[in-house]
Amino acid sequence: MAFSTHEQQHQLLSNLHGGATSAPPPTPSNNTSNLLSSSDAADALSRLLHRLPPNLSLPNRRSPSSSTSPPSLSFSSLTPNELLSSVSKSGFVQLTDHSVSSKLANSAESESLKLFDLSRDQKESFFPQNWPLGYEGGDNDDDDGITESFRLALSCSTVSDELKLDSLNEFARALEKVGLNIIDVLTKGLGVVNPVEEDPTRFSSIMWISECLAGNKPGSRSGFYPFIIGLQYQIRCQKHSLLSDSSGWISVLPHVDSILVTVGDIAQVWSNGKLKKVRGRPMATLGDENDSRCITMSLLITLPTESNVAPLLPIGIKDKVEDADEEESDIGGEVQKKVFNNIDFEDYAWRVYHECLLFKDPLDRYRVTQ
Repeated sequence: MAFSTHEQQHQLLSNLHGGATSAPPPTPSNNTSNLLSSSDAADALSRLLHRLPPNLSLPNRRSPSSSTSPPSLSFSSLTPNELLSSVSKSGFVQLTDHSVSSKLANSAESESLKLFDLSRDQKESFFPQNWPLGYEGGDNDDDDGITESFRLALSCSTVSDELKLDSLNEFARALEKVGLNIIDVLTKGLGVVNPVEEDPTRFSSIMWISECLAGNKPGSRSGFYPFIIGLQYQIRCQKHSLLSDSSGWISVLPHVDSILVTVGDIAQVWSNGKLKKVRGRPMATLGDENDSRCITMSLLITLPTESNVAPLLPIGIKDKVEDADEEESDIGGEVQKKVFNNIDFEDYAWRVYHECLLFKDPLDRYRVTQ
């Protein structure tokens, strides 16, 4: 997943904090007409707010101090209507009765914790930067609030034989198996073609491991990346903060041994706006104790960088390419309007990750104006 043009931008442009570049990628050519000055101004404001000190308190739409239990569904008896009803309201759900064992999850966590004990030289050499994969951390001499993180391919492999991540590899594959099943059930509930089922090469998975530090605002400096769905195994009783479409920042407390499933921006576009989404990964919430330490292991099922994202068409509709380029399509005598324009995934992913737009939905600029 190499990016020759974007990697040059990443190396040449100055850092805002810990390696995140401030300049957005080239604007997708097929969306030029939708880039209004008001959207650019909102982006600039969001970037300005993002550069404020991490200890500065900013207002949220809802304080994540109180926690709520996510909607709970049994994976073994999951139905399309049941899943669609739950995630279309909140954008997240917890799964019980799944196939991922707690023993495997704990072994994967133990292996992941050891990654943060490596020297900085080892972290950078074992996990070379190949955006979006690789190691990233804040400057040791600058307390800028950026958490360390590792973004690994599904195999969770390294370039060195010194470090073996067998349990983490098995854990990532077990989560992906559950995630692909969820995507299949979800697309059936929406009544649309499942792109993953049509072509298994049309998706990829990233295991994202982040260190959680006491006192940091959840997710504020950890980077976002577009995804279809995200999965996190709940190893212990611990709150997580997430940024949802419907409620802003909220705190959730999933059941121990459940899997917290979050709907991402790609799924929202695929559903033509029917689904709510969660922006970024849920992050573990810690107190102010200086010795507090934990990690968040998230599997993101996403797309290859050369992908194009657009609302999916109902099953059985022919001439998909021609219909997908129209703002309206006549399906069975019923006119359906597109909510989103087509999105060049590579440009969008680069922009979402490096600009980290917390205060503005990055999908807004791709919405069809009425």
